[in-house]
Amino acid sequence: MTEKFGAKSTADEVLSGVDLKAKRFLVTGASSGIGLETSRSLVAHGANVVGAVRDLAKAERAVASVCDAALQAGGCLELIELDLASLQSVRACADKLLADGRPFDAIIANAGIMATPFGRTVDGFELQIGTNHLGHFALITRIEPLLVDNGRLVALSSQAHRVADVDLNDPNFEHQAYDPFVAYGRSKTANALFALKFDRRHRHRGVRAASVMPGNSLTDLPRHFSQEDLQGLFETVGKARADAGLPPPQLKEIPQAAATSVWAAVVADKAEIGGRYLEDCSVAPIIDTDNPFADGARAYLFDVEKASLL
Repeated sequence: MTEKFGAKSTADEVLSGVDLKAKRFLVTGASSGIGLETSRSLVAHGANVVGAVRDLAKAERAVASVCDAALQAGGCLELIELDLASLQSVRACADKLLADGRPFDAIIANAGIMATPFGRTVDGFELQIGTNHLGHFALITRIEPLLVDNGRLVALSSQAHRVADVDLNDPNFEHQAYDPFVAYGRSKTANALFALKFDRRHRHRGVRAASVMPGNSLTDLPRHFSQEDLQGLFETVGKARADAGLPPPQLKEIPQAAATSVWAAVVADKAEIGGRYLEDCSVAPIIDTDNPFADGARAYLFDVEKASLL
């Protein structure tokens, strides 16, 4: 890797001087937050982006400015409907992409939900594991032939993976009390384990996969929190980090939160990031303390046997 980026780098800084004309990307959750900024930065550097969104009409309004940026740079943004909480929708999206047949240089599995009240997908799975992991798993494994040789998969995980490992015996909370943060943590661990296994399964053709902690930012992801709950969470995180002798948590601006995704998808040395967990535009160290608000990766993100079982 020729240039060092960090926590304060933005997606545009990471892609500075990079010409993405003729490159094609799939970004899920492209109509808001980090996914919208990821898509904007890619098309502003000439890329063709397919943005997978749940609500096409709403998304078309949200991405109007991104389309303008694409036109100026010679890029393109297309939208495709995808509800990750419905396997029927996932299959329909995948089949449409397969029928189109155009390949992708990278897939960025960005979409997700966080700490929701208990619910189930239309197929009966716990909502967070069903949306964040299973929907992406079904989509990406189905369209994997469209990922070019030497392509990349970027799966957005989270610092919240530190809260909980996956539970393969009771993934849908049928035999235990539901905890929204535990469910979220398990789903984010699942995202990382999926990237680990995908990397091992497809590296024979040069495809590499990594999971990404984008950084904490004020998007609509915590929409199920009241302002009081959100403030309480920030205070809890701050105290936990202080007790561990760590610096206070830093909120990122959304362009900074999108930086590690585009770094992993375009700029980073794929041999260095393959199968790894990334944060702040670098490979994160394994820090196996029980503190859920520490930096770095828990060791269970690299359990190949568990990844295979998952």
